[in-house]
Amino acid sequence: MESFYTIQGEGFYQGKAAYFIRLGGCDVGCFWCDVKESWDASAHPLYTIEQITERAVQEVTAVTPDTFPVIAVVTGGEPLMHELYELTEALQTAGFATNIETSGSSPLSGYWDWICLSPKKFKAPLPEVAQAANELKVIIYNKHDLIWAEEQAKLVLPSCKLYLQPEWGKAAEVTPYIVDYIKTHPHWGLSLQIHKYINVP
Repeated sequence: MESFYTIQGEGFYQGKAAYFIRLGGCDVGCFWCDVKESWDASAHPLYTIEQITERAVQEVTAVTPDTFPVIAVVTGGEPLMHELYELTEALQTAGFATNIETSGSSPLSGYWDWICLSPKKFKAPLPEVAQAANELKVIIYNKHDLIWAEEQAKLVLPSCKLYLQPEWGKAAEVTPYIVDYIKTHPHWGLSLQIHKYINVP
């Protein structure tokens, strides 16, 4: 669907330079999704893996030629609807560290340096993805989601980083009780969409 060089605005790598590759197609359908235009894969042109990788290298080196490895974040839509071994191999060969953000609802594929699992109630994550996750990032839309977040935390390994993130449209309402919850449940951290606060892609 799109690709761009910016900073990672969320989760463990928040604030780090990152090249985003957003793939079209999603079968999860979160009603609060802020990229609904990604859902229909057929609405977007097709590119070869070589074209995607070459563009990533060109756009990053045009800005900072000596900074590799840069994080390449494959996202969506739901990126695991695609088979990702060849794409991630090409990105790693080009010098990128490969990260994915996924709901975990489709089978895991690809060679990953970091897996961010952001599970959704609308389509539960597969156990294999939960067990492979380096980071669990749960979007909080209401207080009941905190209970659901704890259920998801039981599915990942003890080494997995845990984050609660307010849904952007409800951030003013839900952030205060997320903060209170983290104070009494310090195994969680707070993730904010800082790219939206500072108005970058």
